[in-house]
Amino acid sequence: MPTPPVSAADLDLLRRYDTPTVCNVVELFDLYPRSYGYMDRRIQACYPKLPPMVGFATTATFRAADAPKAGCAYSGLVEQIESFAQSLQPPVVVFQDIDNPPVAATFGEVLCSTYKAFGAAGLITSGAGRDLDQVEALQFPCFCDGFICAHGYCYFPQINVPVHVGGLTIHPGDLLHGDRNGVTRIPIEIASAVAHACAEYAAAEAVVLTYLKSEHIDTQGYARARNECRERIEALARRLKR
Repeated sequence: MPTPPVSAADLDLLRRYDTPTVCNVVELFDLYPRSYGYMDRRIQACYPKLPPMVGFATTATFRAADAPKAGCAYSGLVEQIESFAQSLQPPVVVFQDIDNPPVAATFGEVLCSTYKAFGAAGLITSGAGRDLDQVEALQFPCFCDGFICAHGYCYFPQINVPVHVGGLTIHPGDLLHGDRNGVTRIPIEIASAVAHACAEYAAAEAVVLTYLKSEHIDTQGYARARNECRERIEALARRLKR
């Protein structure tokens, strides 16, 4: 098993914050445009009440429209699970459904039970899901682009390859953070700094939110609170970029 590039303590810290806060902190590094680095609205949380999911991508492509030329249903599953041992921990399974449009569900109760038993932290697919009640009982985070009741001829043509999901290219080993707001990628090289900066970012925003809960508010006081919030965030950004 490879040594994780992000400590277990930092991963635990990232789980304490919602995905929008993580996105806000990543933006402070100015590594790429603010309109990049996260999955688009097609990728929705199946179980919005679950806490944030954090883990490293283990990827696969998925097809269900036609039977595979060799193998059987869920061909490639055992090889995929075996690859978890060589993946960064915990793994998040990321599927690109290459049927266009998707014709069957990528995941259901058995597949999610299998992944959870072998240590996966969650699943993301550009395709569909099913068995929603049964998977909800597993408390296993899933993100998808809708729901289909049948599984078709499910198999995985490729595992551990770059995939394109929700407008974002995901490589094996990418660090992902997801909750009811969506899924974002955290660049590995800044992951620890992001984890430790989230509290300070949230405290800066709290200046405005606390003012708005005051008994007496006016536009001048609101402007002062916004300025203080902005100054705190700008100071945080300067420190993070050093």
